[in-house]
Amino acid sequence: MSDVELVLRSTRVITPEGTRPASVAVSGGKIAAVLPHDAEIPAGARLEDFGDDVLMPGIVDTHVHVNDPGRTEWEGFWTATRAAAAGGITTIVDMPLNSLPPTTTTANLRTKQDVAAAKAHIDVGFWGGALPDNVKDLRPLHDAGVFGFKCFLSPSGVDEFPHLNGDQLTASMAEIAGFGGLLIVHAEDPHELDVAPSNSGPKYDDYLATRPRISEDVAIRGLIDTAKRIGARVHILHLSSSDALPLIAAAKAEGVKLTVETCPHYLTLTAEEVPDGASEFKCCPPIREAANQDLLWQALADGTIDCVVTDHSPSTADLKTDDFATAWGGISGLQLSLSAIWTEARKRGYSLEDVVRWMSSRTSELVGLDDRKGAIAVGRDADFAVLSPDATFTVDPAELQHRNRVTAYAGKTLHGVVRSTWLRGERIVADGEFTAPQGKLLERNK
Repeated sequence: MSDVELVLRSTRVITPEGTRPASVAVSGGKIAAVLPHDAEIPAGARLEDFGDDVLMPGIVDTHVHVNDPGRTEWEGFWTATRAAAAGGITTIVDMPLNSLPPTTTTANLRTKQDVAAAKAHIDVGFWGGALPDNVKDLRPLHDAGVFGFKCFLSPSGVDEFPHLNGDQLTASMAEIAGFGGLLIVHAEDPHELDVAPSNSGPKYDDYLATRPRISEDVAIRGLIDTAKRIGARVHILHLSSSDALPLIAAAKAEGVKLTVETCPHYLTLTAEEVPDGASEFKCCPPIREAANQDLLWQALADGTIDCVVTDHSPSTADLKTDDFATAWGGISGLQLSLSAIWTEARKRGYSLEDVVRWMSSRTSELVGLDDRKGAIAVGRDADFAVLSPDATFTVDPAELQHRNRVTAYAGKTLHGVVRSTWLRGERIVADGEFTAPQGKLLERNK
């Protein structure tokens, strides 16, 4: 223990074995030991005592649209990673769209990495993209360190990232399975979307009817069948339809290599509360009814849904018009995700240990970072959030770090105030004060 530089102490430390009083020793940016609370501080080490505030692993958010380069006015690595750090997130994995260029070739990946390198306040990894014409690029992207490949089964909303039809999905999935990769899928069926009502205007119920649950259910059924036939590993993105849960549970029971995520907005916001014209609530697939939300929570509890991620998908404020048909579909949630989920979880009888499992441990496992991230355990990166779980705050958009401060959570009172965030043993934000960027660019298994 002679090389320990820092000891973080709390009466409530969330570890894989449970929550207990402990002192966490840090050396070289790694967790060197998890000691009893009253352990002697090694000579030369600095002590940070957080009292009864919770010391927990930093959140790992594997679904973030940073939009940099190309649409940096929508977000950008500087603002996205500051917002994430302010919310207790220490690692994000960036989606291959809506940046320009999209992350669909190794050259485009390097462009994005070059942009991110000097701006990242937290650690950043990257997803690749699977398009109709880039099967040849998938293996090189995998070898270059992307964590997997995203595809759409229906139009993505941006022309440069077209969706896959059935044959193209099969080809991409087979290629990715051949080198042991992961395919992550926006699962809405284009036919079901085409035959749904196409109403426009300010009424949320009209918008909700344009993206019915059956569009998710049909797409997920077909995805499971293809994955089963090929033997591929697949991940369903941002599940909102509770009707698909029996399909997912059955597939998992059969041994299909399937994981599933949902998002804070599906777990904390409901269709019934969306005001007319309030397109800050618009996302695809949509926020559904309260009864649907209850079933999503049950599926989290029983493991049918594996994890919770933001799908942070911002835009400039002018794209959030009062017409749900034409407004940009995306929720900004990086800075508020931990507090939003904890607020609802505590109401429903879940613990912070559950939240850590859904938002840090299982997300780390999904992308193969569970040897480095996602737990307060010896050998992991010393990435932490310090949370006052009983403290509350009212969401003021002006206080957010997002580039465009449009939020569906405006005015809501949330439990859980992030007091500080730590990256590899360095405090990167405390009480609204940030250090210079210290994040690293992550690659799969490197």
